[in-house]
Amino acid sequence: MSIIYNEPSLFLASEKEEFDDIIFPPGNLWSEEPALESDLHRKQIDLLIRLLEWWWRNRQNFYVSGNLTIYFNPNQKKSQDFRGPDFFVVLDTERKPRRSWMIWEEGKYPNIIIELLSPSTAEIDKGFKKQLYQDTFRTFDYFWFDPETLEFAGFHLVDGKYQPLEPNSQGWLWSQQLELFLGVHNSQLRFFSSDGKLLPTPEEVATEAETLLAKYREQFGELPES
Repeated sequence: MSIIYNEPSLFLASEKEEFDDIIFPPGNLWSEEPALESDLHRKQIDLLIRLLEWWWRNRQNFYVSGNLTIYFNPNQKKSQDFRGPDFFVVLDTERKPRRSWMIWEEGKYPNIIIELLSPSTAEIDKGFKKQLYQDTFRTFDYFWFDPETLEFAGFHLVDGKYQPLEPNSQGWLWSQQLELFLGVHNSQLRFFSSDGKLLPTPEEVATEAETLLAKYREQFGELPES
């Protein structure tokens, strides 16, 4: 089986024709996503966003967000016309704040989506949304994670269909789009580099620096003045 490398975000010719006669809704629409299931869900989304923003802090060609509405049918604003993934990343786009993600303005769908399972959403995340992200969004990488039970699974788009990802020896799954592993660490979903290193938060980086400085002072005393 060959892997699809074309942009999942580009409109098909038939889709472009459909847009010609459409009166678009106003731009810059606000997100309409409901409150998150729990503190665990909120903290997990915040963690993933902060990790990737810190890892790619010198890049300006991506957008990462969570629990933000993606409007993908500009004809009408109905419940079936928009969805709000818990976490998503769009590559090769401008890094800037947004109120929502509008396909008819941005011109592309997410490259990777992560949904956080809960008793009220698991069936939809594993069924309807998985089908939607495969057939309509054509999102390359799709993962789900349950912050309560730690259930974790991932899929990659191959010949237009999602194929399950096989975990490595640590139980991590590879995201081709991010070129990172995803895996459970201390009961949270985290990113790992291709060589197996845990991607740190800014706070973890600062803590590590303080620890190294303390060890230096114990051995050599205060740092010399510059």
